[in-house]
Amino acid sequence: MSTQSEQAVSRFKEGFSWSQPVLLTYSEQLDLDRSTAAKLASGFGGGMGRMAQTCGAVTAAFMVIGLKYGSQDPNDKQTKERTYHLVRQFAEKFKARNGSVTCSQLLRCDISTPQGAKTAQEKNLFSTVCPKMVQEAVEILDEIIAQ
Repeated sequence: MSTQSEQAVSRFKEGFSWSQPVLLTYSEQLDLDRSTAAKLASGFGGGMGRMAQTCGAVTAAFMVIGLKYGSQDPNDKQTKERTYHLVRQFAEKFKARNGSVTCSQLLRCDISTPQGAKTAQEKNLFSTVCPKMVQEAVEILDEIIAQ
């Protein structure tokens, strides 16, 4: 485990939601203050607002890619395409390691329902599965950024 992925997992265990530790890990190098990063990522946990859709660690990785490689010019199609390519590359690598980018598939239960949330709590999935997803997201981002 890299230092950055250790920091992200540690932040997750402190109580930050799934997306926050990933974005916070890169916020300084992206010139994004910690408070703004935490707030920006706060709605994406639990598969985007606990809807059990795209994993929060994945959505935060997409934010990092956008902040690092994205364009501010709506006519810059080359940069837009490169950013989309990197997002797809991240998703492919994450899927290869974990089988999916979707929270409900990663947890094997739907936390958007009361029964699914209860199952996740009873099976301790937030402490066993989710830290691994945060770690994987940071490790894949490190690979992409190092290219």
